[in-house]
Formats: sequence, C-alpha cells, structure tokens
Amino acid sequence: MTPAQHEQSLRGAGLRVTQQRLAVLDAVRRLPHADTDSLISAVRAENGDISHQAVYDVLKVLTQAQLVRKIQPLGHIARYESRVGDNHHHVVCRGCGVIADVDCAVGDTPCLTASDANGFVIDEAEVIYWGSCPDCNETRRRTERV
Repeated sequence: MTPAQHEQSLRGAGLRVTQQRLAVLDAVRRLPHADTDSLISAVRAENGDISHQAVYDVLKVLTQAQLVRKIQPLGHIARYESRVGDNHHHVVCRGCGVIADVDCAVGDTPCLTASDANGFVIDEAEVIYWGSCPDCNETRRRTERV
C-alpha cells in the first residue's frame, strides 16, 4: 500500500492521520506476524525515534479500528498483521515459532459451525494449526542422519 492508501484507510476508520499511525501501519503491512519489538525497530529504522509506548498505543488504536489484527498463539507473544476482514487462520511452528497464514477450508467448514453456540451469535472462528515448518523439518532430518 502507498502512504496515500494508508491515509485513506485511517480516515475511512474515522481516525486522525498522524506520522506515527502511518509508520506503524506501514511496518505491520511490511512485516506480517511481527511482534511489537520488531515493529518498533522497523518504525525507528524508517522514521527515527519513537517510544515503545507510542507504538503500543498506535497498535491498540489500529486494532480497535480493525485496520490491524492482533493474534497471540498460546505460549507466544502478541503478533500483528494487516490482513483483516477475512476469516483466515494461522499455522505456528512448534520449533522456531514462525507463523504463516492459512486460508479457510472451502466447502464444509466445521470450524465455523459450533455444535452448541450457547445462545451466542458467532461471527468469527479462530483456528491455529500447530506443526513444524519446512526449515525445522529439514534441520530435524539432518540431525537424525548424524
């Protein structure tokens, strides 16, 4: 996305356009599934000094405005992504912690139909798949051969 598109996104969400919001939004777009420290480093590399608290505050505002999605797999720190508005899922490597997007299954999607919603109106399902990424699998195979 261009800076003008980021500005349009912020305005469309009813938010004031600030340099900090533009910088954080751009960093989240460039670094999918990044943690806060990685985003702080990316913003500082592009735009100079910004406080930790400012980045946390901007991430909170962007998440509330649904311009950014916060994910936090069990046992991991929070990560942020700019892919919003669809009900995609994630796969997490148990070895190195890398996260990747997984599109919803097409057709019969039992993860979106609760067996008993207990009166809730369900509008989203969060599914996290766990396993080993290709790099960790290769490392394991090399180790097993030795």
